[in-house]
Amino acid sequence: MIKIAPSILAADFLRLGEQVRAVERAGADRIHVDVMDGQFVPNISLGFPLVEAIRRATSLPLEAHLMIDRPERYLERFAQAGADHLIVHQETSPHLDRTVQLIRHLRKKVGVALNPATPAQVLDEIIEELDIVLVMTVNPGFGGQQFIARMVKKIRQVRQTLDSRNTDCELEVDGGIESQTAPLAVSTGACVLVAGTAIFGHPDGPESGVRSLVQAVVGSNVSPRKDKN
Repeated sequence: MIKIAPSILAADFLRLGEQVRAVERAGADRIHVDVMDGQFVPNISLGFPLVEAIRRATSLPLEAHLMIDRPERYLERFAQAGADHLIVHQETSPHLDRTVQLIRHLRKKVGVALNPATPAQVLDEIIEELDIVLVMTVNPGFGGQQFIARMVKKIRQVRQTLDSRNTDCELEVDGGIESQTAPLAVSTGACVLVAGTAIFGHPDGPESGVRSLVQAVVGSNVSPRKDKN
């Protein structure tokens, strides 16, 4: 089952509640909230009050993607604000096991994200502890970027590792996901698609954006698979 996670980074913040409810009606599975601190990534965005506001607007799971230095400082605050999934970057978490255990203690789903230049193998010692592996298919920090084609190899590598060691963990991809790249990501093993511009920037509105993305995958006749090559 493919899951769609609209990224509100691309939403119209003047109509945020309306747009969140629109993607929920269209069948989105979770809401993806990009949190940036201007240090780990060259941009600043969102925070606790916005997570709290979105929590009031939807019953869908909220996913806080923490593109910030020392995310462990803020995990409890985001959990209290209403986040159901807490995703940290391997690159900002030198004591990753400790951070993962803290998220577990908060009774939230644990996710770890990998930047494009970070090899999949860095998760070898902790892969069994994760609920989500997020493969960044663009360099984090800005919306509207193009999918980095060589990330297909990493998606495939992570899929193979999960199939052999943690079959319950979701493989999520984020960056440049639209009607052309979504089937490619799914065919190599992704099961959760984060998309911002393709959904909230759709000319017919976010509901059509969600449906178009789903139809692109369904129409291409692909599904998540175990790649043995």
